[in-house]
Amino acid sequence: MPTLWTAGASAPAADRRQVSRKSSFRPEIQGLRSLAVLMVVTYHVWFGRVSGGVDVFLLISAFLMTLQFVGRHERREPFRLLKHWLHLFRRLLPAAVTVIVATLAASYLVLPKTRWQDVIDQGWASLTYSENRLLQAQAVDYYANDHSLASPLQHFWSLSIQGQVFILWPLIFAAAAWVARRYRLSYRPLLAYVFFVLFLGSLAYSIFFTATNQVQAYFDTGARLWEFALGTLVALILPGLRLSRTVRIVMGWTGVIAMLACGILLNVQAAFPGVAALWPTLAAALVIGAGQTQSPLGVDRILSSTPLVKLGDISYGLYLWHWPLLVLALAWSGKDHAGWLSGTVIIAAALVLAYLTTKYIEKPWREWKWPEARKRRAAIAIMLAVSVAAAPLVLWRYQIDTERRIAQEQKVANNPGARVLDPAFTGSAPTGEVTLLPTAADLPKDWVSLDGPCSGDITPEDQAVKDACFEQKPAGNPAKRVLVLGDSHAQQWSGALKPIAADNNWLLYSMLKGACKVAPAGKAASDGCETFNASVQKEIERRQPDAIVLLGTAAAASSAAEEVTPGFEELVKPWLDKGIDVVALRDNPRFTFNMAECVVKQGQDAQACRPAAQDNLAAENPLASVQAANLPGLSVLDLTDRICTEGACPGVIGNIFVYLDDNHLSAEYTESMSDEFGRRLFQATGWK
Repeated sequence: MPTLWTAGASAPAADRRQVSRKSSFRPEIQGLRSLAVLMVVTYHVWFGRVSGGVDVFLLISAFLMTLQFVGRHERREPFRLLKHWLHLFRRLLPAAVTVIVATLAASYLVLPKTRWQDVIDQGWASLTYSENRLLQAQAVDYYANDHSLASPLQHFWSLSIQGQVFILWPLIFAAAAWVARRYRLSYRPLLAYVFFVLFLGSLAYSIFFTATNQVQAYFDTGARLWEFALGTLVALILPGLRLSRTVRIVMGWTGVIAMLACGILLNVQAAFPGVAALWPTLAAALVIGAGQTQSPLGVDRILSSTPLVKLGDISYGLYLWHWPLLVLALAWSGKDHAGWLSGTVIIAAALVLAYLTTKYIEKPWREWKWPEARKRRAAIAIMLAVSVAAAPLVLWRYQIDTERRIAQEQKVANNPGARVLDPAFTGSAPTGEVTLLPTAADLPKDWVSLDGPCSGDITPEDQAVKDACFEQKPAGNPAKRVLVLGDSHAQQWSGALKPIAADNNWLLYSMLKGACKVAPAGKAASDGCETFNASVQKEIERRQPDAIVLLGTAAAASSAAEEVTPGFEELVKPWLDKGIDVVALRDNPRFTFNMAECVVKQGQDAQACRPAAQDNLAAENPLASVQAANLPGLSVLDLTDRICTEGACPGVIGNIFVYLDDNHLSAEYTESMSDEFGRRLFQATGWK
C-alpha cells in the first residue's frame, strides 16, 4: 500500500527494454488506490459494511510488484531477493509499528481487561504478518469470547496476506527466471502460464472454500492468491494490448462505476473471496488497462487529479489508522456503530494521523540512507522497528502474568467461590483489594479442558467425533466410565466433574460440539449437528459408558422462558433401557449482556450485574415433570442455588467470576462447585 514507483507498463514490446530503464509514475493507479481506500474507510465507518476495496489493494500491489521484477529481468539486473525483502519491510514496518503501539496504549486505557489478552495476541500477529491466520482460527472457534466485538487490530489481516505474498511472489519470479535461462524460454510468457495456472487453482479453491466455510475462507491466504495472480497477469498482458482510445475510455468508466457499486449491491463480507470477488478485481483491472487516455472524457483525468494522487500518498497510513480509531471510539462511547457526525470525525482524525505518520515517520525512515548501504544495517533497522512494538507487548503480558501468579498464590484464602454458599462453610470471603479469579485478562479463555484426546477403546471411529473427544484418565482401571455429551454448556460442568472423577478413579471423557445440543434423530439444530449426534449415538452403542451427563434444559437469554430440551425423554430412554445411567443437569441463566464485562466495568456490586433470578430462569425446574416419571437410572441435578443467591444471579460469588461471557460459567467457578456437585450427584444416583 505504500506509494511505489515502477517501470512503465504500456510500452510497445519492441521498446520494452528501453522504456523499462526509465521510471514512470502512473498517477491514475495512485488515484485508483485512493478510491479503494476511501471505499474501505467510508464503508467501515459510516455503513458498517465491507466494500471490496481491499481486494483492489491486493491486485494493485501484485501489479506493481510484477512490473518491478519483470523490469529487473529485462534490464538483466540481479533480483537480490534478500536485499529486496529487507528494503520492503523496512519501509512497511515503521507506520505499522506506530499504529500498533498507539493502539496498544489506547486499548490499555479504553478496553476492559477481559479484552486485553486478545489485543496482545493480535498485536503479535499483526507485527509478524500472521493476523489473518489468527482470525481464521478464531472464526471457527465457537468458544471465542465476544466474537461479535471486533479487535482494533483486526484490519491487519489484509496486510498479513500481502506480507506473505511479498515473500512468495519474488520466489516465483526468481524460480521462473532460472527456468527461463536453463531451458531458453521467454520469461514473460513463462510467467503468464505460471500465474494463469495459479489464478485458476486458487480461484477454484476459493470458490469451494467460500461455499463450504466462508467465514474461515475470508482470511485464508490460499483463497486470496488468485487476486494477486490476476494483478500479475494484468501487468504481463497489458504491454501487448492494442486498444483504441474510445475503448479505453469506456473501460475506465466501467471499471470505476463497477468498483463503487460493488459494496452497495453485494454483501461482500458474506460472499468473498469466492467468485463474487471477481467483481471489484476485474473492475480494477479495467481501470488499470484503460491507462492514460489523454482524453478529457477519460476517468484517468479524475484519478490523476492532484487531490486523489496526494491521498494515494497517505493511503497506507489511512488504512492503518481508520480501523483502530473506529473500534476504540465505539468502545469508549458504548455505541455499536458510528453516526454520520461521529463517523466524519473519525475519518477526519484518520486522515490527519495518516498525513502525520507518512510525513514524519514513514517518509524520513524510507529516506534514511544508512540502512541501504549494507544488508546487515537494513536488518538492524527492521529489528529496531519491531522492538518498539515488541517491548510494550512483552511488558503488558508480564503485568498480566504477575497479577495471575499473585492471585493464584492467595487463591485458597481469598477466592472460595461457590463454597461461601454452603451453610457449613466456616471461612469468609475477603472483601476490599482482592483480585478476582480468574484474572479479568484470563477470563475470556477460562474454559474447562480435559487432559488430552481420547485413547484406547473409547477412541471414536468417526473422525469428526474423534476430533471432539477428550478424556481424563484414572490412575488404573476405571471404576466407572462417565461420558459428557452436548455443547459448551455441558462442557462447562466438566469443571465440577474433574475433581470428582479423579477422587473416585473414573474415566471422564467428553464428546462435545459447539452450539449442538444432544437431540434425537431429526431434532438437531443443524445438519452438521444432526450428523455429529448420529455419530455419537453409534459410538455409545459401540462402547457403552456407565453413565452419561448432559443438559436437560435450555435457558433463554434474560428471560424466564426456560424449557426441557426438545425430545429429551425420547433421547435418553434407549440409553436407560441399556442400563446406562443418565444425569440431567439444569441449565444456568443466560443474559443479553456480557456479565463478565459488566463486572469489570461497573463493579461486582452494581445492580446491573445482579439481575433477578425470576427474570432469568423458570420459577420451577422444567425437569421436574421428567423427574416425576421416575425413569429408572435417570437423575436430575439442579445447582441454581449455587449460581443465584437471594433472588439475584450475581456476576461474582466468593471473589470468583461466575461467568466468562454472557452465558457460560467460568471453569474457575464450576470447579468451586465441585464439592456440592459431588454430594448431590451421589445422593441422586445412589452411586458408591
